[in-house]
Amino acid sequence: MDLRFELLHRRDDPGAFTCGVPALDAWFRTRASQDQRRRVAQVFVALDEGGIAGFYSLSMFTLALDSIPAELAHKLPRYEAVPAALIGRLARHTRVAGTGIGDLLVVDALRRVLSAAESVAAYAIVVDAKADRGRRFYEAHGFISLPSRPLRLFLPTDTAAAALAAGSKL
Repeated sequence: MDLRFELLHRRDDPGAFTCGVPALDAWFRTRASQDQRRRVAQVFVALDEGGIAGFYSLSMFTLALDSIPAELAHKLPRYEAVPAALIGRLARHTRVAGTGIGDLLVVDALRRVLSAAESVAAYAIVVDAKADRGRRFYEAHGFISLPSRPLRLFLPTDTAAAALAAGSKL
């Protein structure tokens, strides 16, 4: 499959995009470009011969130290929060369901976060799943649910870097 990832551009047409989750479709069609212009999120699209095959957004974030599982938190400095990156929204088009595009979106997002983390510290990558199905998807990629919010998950950047270096899809 010929797929390329790039920033969302004005020439991209989000109107035809549908992932089957109304909240994600609505955000992408009506607010993604606004969020990008306002520098609230950077939105990346995966493009194939059929157009937009998927998208994800990235933003800076902080993760409250007391929300991290104790076995990991005790290794961190006693700050109120630790720096993180947020994969705010991620979806693949229904026409590419079952092709692994979702996995490729996650890997591309992780690579971008790890590249940025060379200049701006990030202890973890955070995602908010919309439902249990999304939670299971992210858990299959190594993300860990926060004890207080099971649909908010995180992956330490060290874990992501090691997995990508080993050639793992996570």
